[in-house]
Amino acid sequence: MKTFRAEAVSDDVYGLGEGPLWDAARQRLLWVDISVGHVHSGEWRGGKVLPGERFEFPGTVGAVVCSAVGELLVAGQRELWTVASDGTKARGPQLIPDEKVSRLNDGGCDPAGRFLIGSMALDDRVGEETLVRVEGSSITIIDDDLSLSNGLAWSPDGRSMYSIDTTPGLVWIRDYESFGPREEFLHITEGSPDGLCVDVDGNLWIAVWSAGQVRGFTPSGEHFVTIEVAAPNTTSAAFIGPDLDTLLITTADGPLFACDIGVRGLPVPVWSGR
Repeated sequence: MKTFRAEAVSDDVYGLGEGPLWDAARQRLLWVDISVGHVHSGEWRGGKVLPGERFEFPGTVGAVVCSAVGELLVAGQRELWTVASDGTKARGPQLIPDEKVSRLNDGGCDPAGRFLIGSMALDDRVGEETLVRVEGSSITIIDDDLSLSNGLAWSPDGRSMYSIDTTPGLVWIRDYESFGPREEFLHITEGSPDGLCVDVDGNLWIAVWSAGQVRGFTPSGEHFVTIEVAAPNTTSAAFIGPDLDTLLITTADGPLFACDIGVRGLPVPVWSGR
């Protein structure tokens, strides 16, 4: 098994950095700092992330995606927000009712540009959280028995969807074309699976919370690479840069990290704007 070591690439430290996304059209990195409600943008230059614009929201922020023209869709604490190209913010639909002790967490766009977003419990409840797909005014429930809905990714051909439920340590796979039932793909031990991304060969790169690692798995589920990170709580990963050949890693109570592992990532689907 190969082992790599990631290097810190930001001067700033983030309380709960998450959800990195490479906006190829604007050559910028987007990510969130969940606990303080910030969406960050940055430039990748000279092996460093140079901080750029920052958008602030009330409460927590779970995820951010980007449209073809640069609009942002942001998962706030319970509701969605949009940010226009000029920075104007508008509040969208509320997805979690006031009486439920939960918040929105990780999300992403499917190959058709539809937004998927999950939730997590803020108390000791298990098995009551959801993963939903948002398309205009339509909300489709994909799962309703999760405990901490987390990372999402699709295979290179778009046929398979991977999703993580962190609390039981499970990575699920389902046929996304037929919207088939989910099946267990991996059970992560020695840490908890958090965010993930997929490369051009279909390998999964999973950030493992409390292990200080990102682990690489083949499409058949074989663990073949470990990336060591000098922060115990790795949260997510994304391929960035003009050639999508650098793996950017977010952490909690740590900086951003990056590693060259000799593979390229997939372009991230843009939000359809619906």
